[in-house]
Amino acid sequence: MAQHILIADDDAAIRTVVSQAMMRAGFEVRATSNIATLWRWVTSGEGDLIVTDVLMPDGNIFDSMAKMRNSRPDLPIVVMSAQNTFMTAVKAAEKGAYDYVPKPFDLNDLVGIVRRALAEPKNDLKRQGQDDGGETMPLVGRSPAMQDIYRTLARMMQTDLTVTITGESGTGKELVARALHDYGRRKKGPFVAINMAAIPRELIESELFGHEKGAFTGAQSRSTGRFEQAEGGTLFLDEIGDMPMEAQTRLLRVLQQGEYTTVGGRTPIASDVRIVAATNKDLRQLISRGLFREDLFYRLNVVPLRLPPLRERLEDLPDLAQHFFAAAAKEGLPRKSFTSGALEALRHYSWPGNVRELENLVRRLCALYPQDEITTELVESELANDANQFGLDADHGDGPVDLTQATERYLSDYFASFANDLPPPGLHARILKEVEYPLIAAALAATRGNQVKAADLLGLNRNTLRKKIRDLDISIVRSIR
Repeated sequence: MAQHILIADDDAAIRTVVSQAMMRAGFEVRATSNIATLWRWVTSGEGDLIVTDVLMPDGNIFDSMAKMRNSRPDLPIVVMSAQNTFMTAVKAAEKGAYDYVPKPFDLNDLVGIVRRALAEPKNDLKRQGQDDGGETMPLVGRSPAMQDIYRTLARMMQTDLTVTITGESGTGKELVARALHDYGRRKKGPFVAINMAAIPRELIESELFGHEKGAFTGAQSRSTGRFEQAEGGTLFLDEIGDMPMEAQTRLLRVLQQGEYTTVGGRTPIASDVRIVAATNKDLRQLISRGLFREDLFYRLNVVPLRLPPLRERLEDLPDLAQHFFAAAAKEGLPRKSFTSGALEALRHYSWPGNVRELENLVRRLCALYPQDEITTELVESELANDANQFGLDADHGDGPVDLTQATERYLSDYFASFANDLPPPGLHARILKEVEYPLIAAALAATRGNQVKAADLLGLNRNTLRKKIRDLDISIVRSIR
């Protein structure tokens, strides 16, 4: 017997195309434009799954999901929304939605989500939501790249899985780590951050695990470490690629055994801490150079999360700029805005400092210039200064970095890092692998995880691409367009 899908959306066109897609997939469909009718169907026992928009003429679906789930706890709910914000994704997860689908979306992907939900054991659907308690917006942007981040974060909120966040400097890695904590199951516990690059190497173990009195010269009393301070909460290990090997070994032991000892101590201490790590380095490259433990990498990289650089999410520039202008105004700086020409100039800049550079630019413009509207000329002047600071050619800020020159600089620095020695054998294969990984990952990101389109884009046979994805251990996040 065919399964029934209940569809709720006030947009007749969306109701029609979603209904047609579901019927082509073999489902029976009932569609409505209001929550009241949907609630009547639910209470009468109709439907095997709901696909619903958030904002309806007679209310917000989030206000009704609790009673729907109380009435029918085995009924999966897929939430659609054109709001496409971080809080929408989080609320959908907290209220117990099976999945969150930002509009516009691919109908085939939506059908796939529905099939997976209906095939999932019913007991796995009985997770109750909880109120988020606020409307703050820790992450800004509605681009497809950020939708991937929001959906992954929403799924991770109610777990303790270890997450490794990768991304260039200034992309907001600590902001994402804080969002994981503040909206997760450990939000009542402490959030403790430690930057491996900012602590002398000989002190990192003491900083992480604490030390006993007399453990080393200068240890006048017992000191608690970051693990103890983060008990019951989240420990954010920033710049994990700069952690020395000795500390890596101790961290691996904590992840494997759930306990640690202080420096100079002998009694094991149980650890109840969620680990979120971050780096702007390629940990695989560090592994090949013998600078990072491969077993630790796999312990940390349970859920990999790549933050896109700002140049990959330029459609978020207006929202980000408005957010930073508002934040500056709250701090007492004059409220300003960009002209349309100024925003266009921002889109033609390469943003080597990413979102942090944009934030600094906005604050500087608010502080230095009296105009209420920031013009194209002012933006171009300030961006030229930023380009000089980063050692860039401002005239070429709107184009991609020259790959040959970048590779030559990279190899020069790479060989120099070995001083008078040579790198380990197999350099050719390692370099090709390191270039191939981001190339294929970028193609998959550009095609929203569609391997057929990515293979065509790369000029590869689909089976060849699948093998490379498997061999290079590339994570694919299937998103909705």
